[in-house]
Amino acid sequence: MPAHGHRVAGPRRAWLSVCAMLLAMTAVPDAAATVYRWVDGEGVIHLSSERPPVGVTAERIEIPGMRRRASPPPAGYRVAAAGSSATSAPQVPGRAELLNRLQTRECVIALEALERKTSGAEPTSASEIRRLKQTADLNCSQDPARRRQEEQMAIRLRQANGPACTEARNRLADMLGPGSNVPRDQLRIQQSFVDQHCTPPVR
Repeated sequence: MPAHGHRVAGPRRAWLSVCAMLLAMTAVPDAAATVYRWVDGEGVIHLSSERPPVGVTAERIEIPGMRRRASPPPAGYRVAAAGSSATSAPQVPGRAELLNRLQTRECVIALEALERKTSGAEPTSASEIRRLKQTADLNCSQDPARRRQEEQMAIRLRQANGPACTEARNRLADMLGPGSNVPRDQLRIQQSFVDQHCTPPVR
């Protein structure tokens, strides 16, 4: 008859394996929860889920709720390595979504500034135009449909930052101020205009 220790070896090993698998699913490596943002020597904005080149100072942007730490597995058991299917599946969609959102923001801001400066509305320089074009090329989508959406967002951003919307927001603030006797229907119309036309799509 097997020794007492051998009778429980099978169930114990199975239980420890389950614990290791659960730890692998909940542990999130730092790199997998981070997006990097940096500005190069030309002033071009870069965003990447990969670490920047050596010597480049970058801002680390963490995925909200993804920097969780798990307790180490039992001795003799190893959690799946970073990048394996066990650890990458939960956080990669979150990182991709964050990276896409940040790239969209930089794309829209660059497109809006590019349109404003090339239209002659503001003084500019060849180096500034080149920087904005490079930032847009790096961060705007290559998908035609998505690129059209980004261009529409840039138009909305320019409108929201324009003098008409500045005046509309100031008027709304006055209407909401103490002592104001503006009828509710007029206030509602003004608020609706600001919400529809003067809210920046990115900040």
